[in-house]
Amino acid sequence: MHVVVDLNRCQGYAQCVFLAPRVFALHGEEALTYTPAVPRDQEERVREAVVACPVQAILAGERAGP
Repeated sequence: MHVVVDLNRCQGYAQCVFLAPRVFALHGEEALTYTPAVPRDQEERVREAVVACPVQAILAGERAGP
């Protein structure tokens, strides 16, 4: 699974950080960083983070192509 965050849409609510701290992290008060390639053991947590994002800034899915 791969994840992409629209950082222009992200408002720093950090719901994703609470749900999947191995994938998402806040630096400072609102600067979100994330790991695009989601470890297999974190996939369910990332799915929960996608649903929990109040501004729907997170997209997750399988990467198309090679």
